[in-house]
Amino acid sequence: MDHHPPLRSFGRIKSRTIKPRQAALMDSLLPEIRCPQAAFDPRTLMPQAARVWLEIGFGGGEHMAAQASRDPEVLILGAEPFQNGVASALRHIDERGLSNVRLWDADVRELIAHLPDACLDRIFILFPDPWPKARHNKRRLVNAELLVELARVLKPGGGLRFATDWADYADWTLERVLRDPAFSWPATRACDWRVPPADHITTRYEEKRLGDCAPVFLDFVRQ
Repeated sequence: MDHHPPLRSFGRIKSRTIKPRQAALMDSLLPEIRCPQAAFDPRTLMPQAARVWLEIGFGGGEHMAAQASRDPEVLILGAEPFQNGVASALRHIDERGLSNVRLWDADVRELIAHLPDACLDRIFILFPDPWPKARHNKRRLVNAELLVELARVLKPGGGLRFATDWADYADWTLERVLRDPAFSWPATRACDWRVPPADHITTRYEEKRLGDCAPVFLDFVRQ
């Protein structure tokens, strides 16, 4: 049911005018930490990295920057097409002096296509656009095609964390991920998906509770 030509899974690319300081970082810092525009191995970007993570749709960059600050041995690739979000993330990266973050300011599917097999230890998809109207569901980021690619770039035993505050999207994702034999879901009790994981970092966006349910956290494992 998910097989259709690739559609944009995100809305606007830009909203309000980017603040002068952030605009300056878009011109100076972004070119320095932007992921390569062709096939590459993430390890070449930070050879000393102990692990490589990918955050898909990092919003304003709060979670990504906090995780990178918490564990400087991890290289985090962050993908976000929304330019105001990219500008915000650059501010966080600059203020924290982070050297273990690389950004992709376009469709994440293009970035994934550039990555080699089994190169990632972890992937985050946190509170993606829910596209709640039924006629727009086909634009949701999580679909069979993307899961095949995520399974390809994740190492065996690697983690995929999905979080949403829309009940229908949680059900949608659970159904599709469990349909893919490359993933398992080790949850055994309700608190496994109702309680934020110990290493989760709550952002201001999450605190707004814009969805129709309390946040749901689904931690999957690459088989």
